[in-house]
Amino acid sequence: MSTPLSTSRAISCIAACICALILMFRSFASAEVVDRVVAEVNGDVITLSEVEEEGEGFLRKIALEVPSEDRMAAVQQVRQDILRSLIDKKLIEQEATKQGITVTDEEIQESFEQVLAANRVSREELLRQLKRNGVTEETYLSNLKSQIYQNKLVSRDVRSKVVITEEAILDYYDTHYTEQVKEGSYYLLQIGIGWGETEGQEIDPATLEKNKQAAREQAERVRQLALSGSDFKELARKFSDLPSADEGGDIGSFEENELASYMKYAVTSLTPGEVSDIVETPVGYQFFKLLSSKEGGIVLRVPYGDVKEEIREILYRQELEKEFESWIAGIRERAYIRTSL
Repeated sequence: MSTPLSTSRAISCIAACICALILMFRSFASAEVVDRVVAEVNGDVITLSEVEEEGEGFLRKIALEVPSEDRMAAVQQVRQDILRSLIDKKLIEQEATKQGITVTDEEIQESFEQVLAANRVSREELLRQLKRNGVTEETYLSNLKSQIYQNKLVSRDVRSKVVITEEAILDYYDTHYTEQVKEGSYYLLQIGIGWGETEGQEIDPATLEKNKQAAREQAERVRQLALSGSDFKELARKFSDLPSADEGGDIGSFEENELASYMKYAVTSLTPGEVSDIVETPVGYQFFKLLSSKEGGIVLRVPYGDVKEEIREILYRQELEKEFESWIAGIRERAYIRTSL
């Protein structure tokens, strides 16, 4: 005969089993929902779990950063974007198969090694970075494979359509590397050598004099290089202590009444292309190169020959991207695609 205690234990055991069964059912139901088909592409399927895996990093970011009231809409938008990307990937692989294009494991690994070399990171460090962004190694290698397929297809079907003319290069150069300077303005490049003091700061007179002497000698050496024909912008990047160094000393154009007194003294008598004398400022020595005089005109910020091939590459990438978008759009139009996300 059962005691109340043993009956209680039996009831508890039955309840636990029921709970376990309910949880198991929910787990199976959840798995079925997660793995439901969300797209069919010419007979191949894409599941919701693939979308979730591909977009894990984005979804995690949404969970952390997007307000709760906007979260569902943001998640849905990311899923749609990821699904479109996966559909394109599927179309590319199908087109590659149709054209007899293959990608080997060796090619994927070679591409992976190129990524490591280009970013100067170890395999372990890259995988850690991917993990932090919610991307598995398998997903990353899958994306690399798709990229290789795409590159091969682009080489065969798209690249031959891209032609960059001299006229297009010149137009880009005129837009991005020249500047119209209005009459009465001075377009300047600048190099400055400081002596380790900021305005208003007290410094030992003997130390200050020693620092000023060293700065003056350095300024004279760099100016002599400029006078000897060295590229002024490269000298600025290498030697100048001023914030403009990152821009090759390019500080743009100034009207005469905007020039500081030491700048006015240095540049107003120059003709375009000349380098000024060294002038003293409150914290260092500076000299300038005048690119345009007060008569105004067009300033060539960089010689055309120095950037011609760089511009060609920029325009080539832009045109290649446009041609690819047109190409993949055509494949989409001819494909059977059904989505349910």
